[in-house]
Amino acid sequence: MIIPASIVVFGLWFWVSQPLWSEGSRATQQVNPDELRRHVQTLSVDFAPRSHISPNLKASADYIAAEFGKTKAKVERQTFTVDGKTFENVVAKFGSGNGKLIVVGAHYDGCSSTPGADDNASGVAGLIELAKLLDAENHQNVELVAYSLEEPPFFRTESMGSFFHAKGLSESKPAVKGVIILEMIGYFSDKPDSQNYPIKLLKLFYPSAGDFIALVGRWDQVGYMRALKGPMKGATDLPVYSVSAPAFLPGVDFSDHLNYWRYGYNAVMVTDTAFYRNPNYHDPADTWDTLDYEKMAKVVLGTYTMIQNSLRDY
Repeated sequence: MIIPASIVVFGLWFWVSQPLWSEGSRATQQVNPDELRRHVQTLSVDFAPRSHISPNLKASADYIAAEFGKTKAKVERQTFTVDGKTFENVVAKFGSGNGKLIVVGAHYDGCSSTPGADDNASGVAGLIELAKLLDAENHQNVELVAYSLEEPPFFRTESMGSFFHAKGLSESKPAVKGVIILEMIGYFSDKPDSQNYPIKLLKLFYPSAGDFIALVGRWDQVGYMRALKGPMKGATDLPVYSVSAPAFLPGVDFSDHLNYWRYGYNAVMVTDTAFYRNPNYHDPADTWDTLDYEKMAKVVLGTYTMIQNSLRDY
């Protein structure tokens, strides 16, 4: 029996993109775009570059810790040694420690000599503003982590800051609800054909304009993805799309979430899709003034809403 091509395409679309016929309610909290801009400017101007050989990496960690310290969070430094040098993840812990842990992370190092505004000062700015939202309410168990050493030459090695954090979780064995990684969340374009994809087939399922935020996860994480997508999609008017695909599809595992997969944790990436949209990726032109802070604020608010709803079982 030959299955009609239309059925095959529909099935593929349904599995990969997780269409939703219902979504969460609008968020009532607010995120200040000017604060996001301030963080991005500080990291991408005052502390640029942020490569592994720059003293600005330590200055960036100190800045993040100081911002986290303005909240009620328990702020810690997770230190690790690579090539005889000490690096650190900056961790902000919220809640009673009861219940399953939700981890939200973003890397604060930058690629080579680039300013790294979108990559990934934007994600770190999101973490800092998430801390403010978490500070306003009681939560069971949430951990925000700013990682060092995501960029080359450490990417895909056991020297990544997120590897050390994921390994630490596997050793201490808390019950982990899931992980959310903020990887480039500030570049948007409403121009037709401003959005590219790793394979042409995806153009059948997704927009041609890069005016949306994406949730990216592995092929077998559909349940976790749907549990996150509904709340985020309902929180604001920013379009939200998702993709669950094999890890070998270029881009699916291009951030810190890959290290949590190693240890069996559900982990997804929140992203503007990086080089599939932003022409300034790993380039000196990746500057603070190329980002859309109003839309970034909506991404942060949507992420906060995901955290709230992720405390439920899925």
